[in-house]
Amino acid sequence: LKRSFVVFLIWLVIILIGILPENGVLRGTDGGILSSPLIKGIITFLFLIAASAGIVYGVVVGKFKNDTDVANGMADSLKTLAAYIVLVFFAAQFVAYFKWSNLGIIMAVNGADALIASNLGLIPLMILFVLFSASVNLIMGSASAKWALLAPVFIPIFMLLGYSPELSQAVYRVGDSVTNIISPMMSYFALIIAYFQKYDKNAGLGTIIATMLPYSIIFFIGWTLFLIAWILLEISLGPGVGIYYQLPG
Repeated sequence: LKRSFVVFLIWLVIILIGILPENGVLRGTDGGILSSPLIKGIITFLFLIAASAGIVYGVVVGKFKNDTDVANGMADSLKTLAAYIVLVFFAAQFVAYFKWSNLGIIMAVNGADALIASNLGLIPLMILFVLFSASVNLIMGSASAKWALLAPVFIPIFMLLGYSPELSQAVYRVGDSVTNIISPMMSYFALIIAYFQKYDKNAGLGTIIATMLPYSIIFFIGWTLFLIAWILLEISLGPGVGIYYQLPG
């Protein structure tokens, strides 16, 4: 590890030498950093740093004795990726057909109508909104897509009820976050399964959900209690932003 760290320090010195001077070779043509070869080629730099440090470590511990060992090591690291690619293919088909059917939008709109018709007070209404957001998260993967669908419906209604748009988004984010780890629609779910199978060859969709469900429940209870306390204490949601909203006029 010490020699690998030395390799990392060497790369760090090279990068600093190339980026710190005003006319450094790793700066952009305008002398800036954002448009520099360092930023544009950051993936290449990360690859070279990780590869060189890993090769040095492998040589020191005796795992790498020649270039064939290095190539075999790189191939072994990609075995998990093969299973991920297969999973992603079928997951992408499921997500695409689900989106094509508009089932997610239909269920979200119907659920929104039921939530609005409940005519409850602030705390029960916000708890229901958390539950609703958490449920929608199970059928729609994109957080921005869900918010684009729910915001035009709930923000005006909550404003008419006297609750600020910022509160609506805060409550939505609580519900959206607690079921990410058990949502098959999450973009990285297939990747999680692939890595899980390194330790349990028989692991599948149900295994991941069953494993993470207790954490999801704990997150839901904890964040909801935190939200209720925040509302009851009427703590500001940001600079000049409160829990309640007054309609103009």
